[in-house]
Amino acid sequence: MIIDAQCVGGEKTLKSGKNPNLVTHLPGQPKVGFNHYSGYVTVNEENGRALFYWFFEAATFKEKRPLVLWLNGGPGCSSVGYGATQEIGPFLVNENGAGLSFNKYSWNKEANLLFLESPVGVGFSYSNKSSDYKILGDNITAEDSYVFLQNWFAIYPQYRTHEFYITGESYAGKYVPELAELMYDKNKISSKSHYINLKGFMVGNPETHDAHDWRGQMDYAWSHAVVSDETHKIITENCDFDSDNKWDNQNCTNAVDEVFAQYDEIDMYSLYTPKCIHSNTTKHARHGGDQFKYTSNKMMRRIYDGYDPCLDDYAAVYYNRYDVQKALHVINGSHLRNWSICNNDIFNEWTESRASVLPAYIKLMEGGLRIWVYSGDTDGRVPVLSTRYSLNALQLPKIGPWRPWYHRGQASGWIQEYEGLTFATFRGAGHAVPLFKRGEALAFFSSFLSGTALPNQRQ
Repeated sequence: MIIDAQCVGGEKTLKSGKNPNLVTHLPGQPKVGFNHYSGYVTVNEENGRALFYWFFEAATFKEKRPLVLWLNGGPGCSSVGYGATQEIGPFLVNENGAGLSFNKYSWNKEANLLFLESPVGVGFSYSNKSSDYKILGDNITAEDSYVFLQNWFAIYPQYRTHEFYITGESYAGKYVPELAELMYDKNKISSKSHYINLKGFMVGNPETHDAHDWRGQMDYAWSHAVVSDETHKIITENCDFDSDNKWDNQNCTNAVDEVFAQYDEIDMYSLYTPKCIHSNTTKHARHGGDQFKYTSNKMMRRIYDGYDPCLDDYAAVYYNRYDVQKALHVINGSHLRNWSICNNDIFNEWTESRASVLPAYIKLMEGGLRIWVYSGDTDGRVPVLSTRYSLNALQLPKIGPWRPWYHRGQASGWIQEYEGLTFATFRGAGHAVPLFKRGEALAFFSSFLSGTALPNQRQ
């Protein structure tokens, strides 16, 4: 249901132009020259289903900059806890959740940024009907996100005509093209008042095609010496990842379990940095319909080269503060909402997932959308091999050779341009690329928005 009204989910656009969702007293926030807004948008009035968002105006020229939606995956993980305050937003959560620091590589230097906690049950998003939490899957996530956007534009109509892009990472590798496809189809039949100026999407370390994702993950673990030759041989000989019955083969299942047992000793999402060894946070992965979890050991954490593996814990502390929830318009009274960076129940009860979003890629490429895909090359969860296997299956004509791309005189990764799609790697980056390579990621994002080629020589 799309609501064309002045009041949506308790939010009002006032005739005076003042938006009550303006965030004015966020604890620990650095001073900035742009506004940001947060609150709820109702996507289903009957069930009381409402999604939480946080919107940052572009730092400069907000009237001319594109509007970019960022989604995190899981399924069940928060774009506020990850994307907004660990990766690409202007504020980064500090150690132990004590406050925020300014991110000089924020993507709002190039665009107006919209972060959405989706579906309901993620972060602060909720439903008043408990049965809604039992039907979550790819389709309802795309549909609710589309309704959210239509209702969000009713509150912020000045952004409807802006160029619109969708971005995200991990399981959002499915969310993003699924939402883009839905929007593309809806645009064909929408009136001008509901048309969204969709121009493209970009995904990082994305789940794309289940069989290729699994095969790439297993091959990557072996090629990076995480598992033995014997384990990889068993997987090669016994695992048919294209089969719906792949987990009926006990030899395959046992060998895959061995891969995850070895990964439990390190951070699978960043092979060459320490894991958070005192964390209470659960990581998410798709493991044949079952969940793989990190164990929790109470030992002193380590910080390596500016990367702190315990950021998830800090975010949980910060977003469960009363003053933070009050400032973000999550609560009006004294009753705190229980915020977690990932909701395990959503992951465990996910009802529907597309085996492949490659057909959506084909449709949207034919429709002229700009599509960029990137991979941090030290991620073991959705590794670069998985993405290369998936993209190779498209059999796209290549434009130019596989080559390095550069940032500030250094080779930042490699790139392959295809007809209709660009793929690039980030050298030395884990699963959440902007967390590891902030400057390179911002430069990459800028090139994506402008549609210009990445530098092919040192500058």
